[in-house]
Parts: sequence; structure tokens; C-alpha cells
Amino acid sequence: MTTNRTTHFGFTEVDEDAKAGMVHGVFSSVASKYDVMNDAMSMGIHRLWKDAMMDWLAPQPDQKLLDVAGGTGDIAFRFNARAKDQAEATVLDMTESMLLEGQKRPEAAEMGDRLNWVVGDAMALPFADNSFDVYTISFGIRNVTRVQDAITEAYRVLRPGGRFMVLEFSAIPTPAMQWAYDRYSFNVIPKLGEIIAGDRDSYQYLVESIRKFPKQEVFADMIRKGGFELVKYRNLSLGIAALHSGWKI
Repeated sequence: MTTNRTTHFGFTEVDEDAKAGMVHGVFSSVASKYDVMNDAMSMGIHRLWKDAMMDWLAPQPDQKLLDVAGGTGDIAFRFNARAKDQAEATVLDMTESMLLEGQKRPEAAEMGDRLNWVVGDAMALPFADNSFDVYTISFGIRNVTRVQDAITEAYRVLRPGGRFMVLEFSAIPTPAMQWAYDRYSFNVIPKLGEIIAGDRDSYQYLVESIRKFPKQEVFADMIRKGGFELVKYRNLSLGIAALHSGWKI
């Protein structure tokens, strides 16, 4: 006899098969206000975190980037701008409405055929083995149903010598600071979602999903389990977010 496997959708336990559709519903709902909400929730600091990601990544000419859960293109635009004319970025997201919002941005028109927009699943990437030099995922991996499967797929599509980098919300190591951040998250962010995006529930989920994501050391071990080497992480803003890096050797 078989039983359905379950996972978390925020603080709610759900069937694994149901989570992807529920996450799709969240991002379909908030797509048109996604960028505005990012600025409101973080007071613009997410832009500094993404710049820090690029600083550590150090994009190079001729590299091919796969940005998974790439949404409206923030990371791909930064990557191509840093790497100059020869680089190419593929933005993959399971929610087409997010990609459509990204394609409306002026950077998309400026970069033209250096950008590809693909609807797809992080756990079953529609690309051949050894296809990319860099894989990034920014504030998206915690929404994946089976995170370890996504890491395995990242390893598969990267070329030998390729770089895996994750930017994700994390845990503040100082309990008092984490307590204060929790108060802000649970009391302010869903309310902002209600006011700006007309969707309190989606932002309640986003806040809850952060608390269910593995802490820094645990997630680093998951990256190592996926085959990556030279795995390191850096805390940003006291640990509110963290950058994780690994190499396919």
C-alpha cells in the first residue's frame, strides 16, 4: 500500500502533488505587483542583496546563465549588464505571468536576444546536461516542493567548472534580532500585501515559507549532498538573507 507524501505550504501540511499548483496560484496573483512589493517589504534592500550576489558571482563575458524561479528578470538583467555583450541569460519560472511582467521591463527590450524566457519546473529542467556556466535562484528555492531534487537538477545542467548560487531568506543567529524580525514579518508584510497587491494570504504564505526553510548550515549540507564542492555561504543583513555558493568540479 502506498501513501501520499506531504510537504509544507507555509505552516500548512499539504500533499506534495498539490504544492506546485498552490505556489503557482500565489505568484499568478501577485505578479503585477511583485516588484513593487519587493521594494516595500525590504525597504529596497533586496536590490543591495542582489548586487551582493553579482559581486560574489563576478559574471564573465561568454558565460551562459540559467536563472531559475527568475520571475521578472532582476538577476538576469544584472548578470548580463555585468558580463557585457557576449553573455546570455535564460530566465525560467513556473509562472508565465511573472515572465510576462519581466518582458515588459525596459531592460528586456535593451538586451533583446541575450535573454530567453522559459516556463518550466526547477525539479525537471527542460535543458540538456552540461548546458550552463552559472545557475542562480533568488528567493525561489524555498517554494520548490522537493528542494534536493532542484539542487540535483542544477548540478545536472551545469557544465564542469560551473557555479551554483542561491540567494534566499534565512535565519538570524541572534535570537533577540530574530524575534524582532519575526514581529515585523508577521505583522507588517501581510498587511502590505493587502494594501499594495490586494492579497494578504499570498504574503502570509511567503512569510511562513521563510520560517520553514532550512537554516544556513543545513542548507549548505544539502548543496554538498547534491554533488557540489567548495560550498560556502555569506549572511546578508545579519542573516535575514544568505548567499550560498557551490561549484561543479
